[in-house]
Amino acid sequence: MLVTTTSSIEGKRVTKYLGLANGEAIIGSNLIKDFFATVRDIKGGRSSAYEQALREAKSIAMKEMIEQAQRLGANAIIGVDLDYQTIGGNGGLLMVSANGTAVVIE
Repeated sequence: MLVTTTSSIEGKRVTKYLGLANGEAIIGSNLIKDFFATVRDIKGGRSSAYEQALREAKSIAMKEMIEQAQRLGANAIIGVDLDYQTIGGNGGLLMVSANGTAVVIE
């Protein structure tokens, strides 16, 4: 499955637009990750725990989007947009959504 953020694919022709394909992932942060992230932030380092959680959520959302596009009969997804948000009472949940247009290309 070819996945791109652009609205067209160089050298390819879109023959059919199949509709929106999307995927979401919501991952909760836990107190241990929060503690170590705070320690790293104080020292000026990067928070690898949060970076890993973000990569994992992105991967899940992309996988779901691709699976949905395949069910629609697509062989590509164009115009992909990734959105990141924190949700919940104290922003304790990380949500990643992936959206794009499922298409058939030749």
